[in-house]
Amino acid sequence: MTRVVLGVDASTTGVKAIAWDEAGRALGEGRASYELSNPAPDAWEQDAEAWWCAALEALGACVNGLGDDVQVLALCVTHQRETFVLTDADGVPVHPALVWMDARGKSDIADSLGPLSFENAHAISGKPPCITPSFYKLAALLRRAPALRTPELRVLDVHAFLVWRLTGRFATSLASADPLGLIDMQARAWSQVLLARLELSEAQLPALVAPGEQIGTLNGALASQLGLPADLPIVAGLGDGQAAGLGAGLVAPGRAYLNLGTAIVSGVLAQEYRISRAFRTLYAGAAGSYFVETDLLGGTFTLNWLETLLQGDAEKAGTSSNLAALERSAVDLPPGAGGLLALPYFAGVMNPYWDDAASGVLLGLTAAHGPAHLYRAIIEGIALEHRVHTEGVEAALGEPITEFVVMGGGSRSDLWCQILADVLQRPIVRSATAEATCLGAGMLAAVHAGLMPDLASAAKAMTQTGRRFVPASARTRYDELFQIYRELYPSNQGTLAALARFRETSA
Repeated sequence: MTRVVLGVDASTTGVKAIAWDEAGRALGEGRASYELSNPAPDAWEQDAEAWWCAALEALGACVNGLGDDVQVLALCVTHQRETFVLTDADGVPVHPALVWMDARGKSDIADSLGPLSFENAHAISGKPPCITPSFYKLAALLRRAPALRTPELRVLDVHAFLVWRLTGRFATSLASADPLGLIDMQARAWSQVLLARLELSEAQLPALVAPGEQIGTLNGALASQLGLPADLPIVAGLGDGQAAGLGAGLVAPGRAYLNLGTAIVSGVLAQEYRISRAFRTLYAGAAGSYFVETDLLGGTFTLNWLETLLQGDAEKAGTSSNLAALERSAVDLPPGAGGLLALPYFAGVMNPYWDDAASGVLLGLTAAHGPAHLYRAIIEGIALEHRVHTEGVEAALGEPITEFVVMGGGSRSDLWCQILADVLQRPIVRSATAEATCLGAGMLAAVHAGLMPDLASAAKAMTQTGRRFVPASARTRYDELFQIYRELYPSNQGTLAALARFRETSA
């Protein structure tokens, strides 16, 4: 009998369900997608019921693909972070879910905090105030729609919503809830100070369970419908970033994961609670540990912007061969893209500046520059920005980061990986699986189910790495370029702020 666990990843675009064995092999898989709505500027919403329908479809396809000699031992959920939905007391949504990208209320951060200082909010939640944590999105939503304030109102992260449907229990994982920005990170509990700012009670939020612990068992009717064992353990999961780090094999400080996706997210483990403007702090999967994480919101999103600009069809962005052709041309360009420098703040900037009003910059444009120069400049800008992030993390923690394990769509690009190695001056190693996030959830389930004695053993047995990229001769040129890049935002901060005000009055 082959024993497996299920990892369920509810991402921004759909749900993946994968059955993992004790060697980290995917023995079954199911997928289902859902829509992302942009009903107004800065507004990004989803139908939470679509999460549930997709989860059922993906789980059904995954389980149906398993043989009769396969035994499913446990299930664990990972998910898009900062996304949340408001429901009534029965778990029925009363408003579209706000997705992590939603930026309504970004000009009202101070109003959301009230008398609470920036520093106090940061110390409590581990997250410097900006529009990304759900706290600020929720505050803006309740100002826009005060009729939502009822005693029956419930606030659920994606993990909580799916777990409630799977088990009937109103609960979530600490490592799933903390991106909401409502947790007192040192107390490991909902922050009464932050809840008071929103005029919410603790009863309106899910119970908190440590990641890796059993949060409930699968509803009997669902078990029968899906062909899963009755009372299947549902294990408390974690947000997709922390899960990706776990799936990359990070169980000790020193190595970092780097997800080259819609956003560029990187994290390294810390054994004690630390805060800094250089990063945000989240719970990791292992008991008592944390991820200090950096985040650039404009990752492959920025390359898709370039593709849309060139071909004029946003719906086809990321689906054509345009980017592959640009990459082939960009490979032959010298470091620095012919003197073209890109500041990739297309969706504002989080660490280290925490400026939601910041915007992108292309500096040095001449008539000699073509699409391939733009493509290379964007990739180089992202790499240079990540060097800013890395140096800030290392300075704050007092520990070096020795290498990065990369994943996500951008990690498939040899050019991108080599530029990262040259700019960061340390090895870049590909994760062997494209589904490290889902694997991270599977590892938590495997430890709970007894397939693995602990997460360190799970990392050794279930994760692998692929091709390794080491710094080449271009590193010297990138050192020169970095000295220019690191002053680009500080020297233009006032101009970007003035442009932001101009945009707001022009809307």
